[in-house]
Amino acid sequence: MRLARIRTADGVVTGEYDDGVVTADGKQYEIGDDAALLAPCEPSALYCVGRNYAATVDQMDYDIPDQPDWFIKPPVSVLDPGADIEYPGWTDELTYAGELAAVIDRECSDVAESEVSDVVRGYTILNDLDALDQPGRTARKAFDGSGPLGPWIATDVDPADLDMTTHVGGELRQEANTQQMLFSPAEVVSFLSERYTFQPGDVVSFGSPANPGLVEPGDDVEIWYEGVGTLENTVVEQE
Repeated sequence: MRLARIRTADGVVTGEYDDGVVTADGKQYEIGDDAALLAPCEPSALYCVGRNYAATVDQMDYDIPDQPDWFIKPPVSVLDPGADIEYPGWTDELTYAGELAAVIDRECSDVAESEVSDVVRGYTILNDLDALDQPGRTARKAFDGSGPLGPWIATDVDPADLDMTTHVGGELRQEANTQQMLFSPAEVVSFLSERYTFQPGDVVSFGSPANPGLVEPGDDVEIWYEGVGTLENTVVEQE
């Protein structure tokens, strides 16, 4: 099942997405005509893991971490699927990063790896935007609109073996499989749950494969994960 959150004339509703139509409370809404896709959840925080693919560690000349390495994006980072990414006027080095992300289903903490599937609603896609020329991770990654998220939540996905690609302006920039993660999604969620009490709708992302790179105004960014879908956003000049 794919759970989509949409804006309609009836307000914001969540329902099952199928071939461009969302069914919610017995009504059907056609995306583009009757409704617009929103980010599929409203997180209190986005917990983002870095350095979680060996090829990325080698490419960026990082040390291999002995535990998940993470940072936090605030709710204002969330950007809807299809919404424009406004290129901030205070950076000259904005990068994309195509990441698989889990959406938490209920309040929880101290979750064992074997129980992670019980607390995860499903999986979606995060574009972890990063202003590389800013000082420190918070300045680089935690700004307004720095987390395009969507397009929906896939509830029947095993995250352990998924192909992914990222295209920018039609050019293939990233290609990988989640088997290449250093820490599995279950390990990451369990590890972070020892430190935080997750709330329903919170997001945990699992890091970017190799070749995160620069984007410019006019670039279309398309991030695809097998079994989930494609997150699409266009970079524009900041108004």
